[in-house]
Order: sequence, then C-alpha cells, then structure tokens
Amino acid sequence: MSKSDEAMKGPGKDLVVERVQTGVRMEKRMVKVLKALAEYLDISLGDLLEGIVLHAFESKSPFSAQTLQQIARLKEVYGMDYGAEASHNLTEILPQQKKENHDAI
Repeated sequence: MSKSDEAMKGPGKDLVVERVQTGVRMEKRMVKVLKALAEYLDISLGDLLEGIVLHAFESKSPFSAQTLQQIARLKEVYGMDYGAEASHNLTEILPQQKKENHDAI
C-alpha cells in the first residue's frame, strides 16, 4: 500500500483534493431535489454528489432511512415521478419542441 493509500484509509483524516468545475446537464426536477436535499443536510451540492458517487462506487447506500424519507417527500414536492428504472431512458425536449409545445397552449 502506498503512502497516499494509507493516508486515505484513516478515519477522520482530511484528504486534500483538487476540484474542477463541470458542465453537466441533468434533469430539472432531479436537480431541484438534489439542491433541496443538500440544503436539508446543510452541505454543498458538490459535497452531496461526491458522497453519492463515492458510496455508489463501493455498492453502498449513501442515505439513512430518515434521509430516504426526506428524499421521497422532496421528489413529491418537485414532481420527480420516476426512479432508477428511468436510468438511461430520459429523453430531452429540444428547444424547438419546447417552443412548439408552449405555443400550442
């Protein structure tokens, strides 16, 4: 095990990292739920996403039962009416389609 691996293993040890700005696009209602959850947990959106990814990479659940209940409430509030089954099946409305749908109303 290298020194850097050993430094990462210790509980409570700070890990110095370099963060980068990303330009990801995500489904609007999902982002609203994530932002509200980060606010509820009093952490940044970036910290929340990093935690979710780190847990997922190790096949661990990132959330307690209480947090999962809060997520369910937030999904209802923001109309996020889909779950994991929608993964890789979300289709984006193109700007032209959005305008046509709005004009029809």
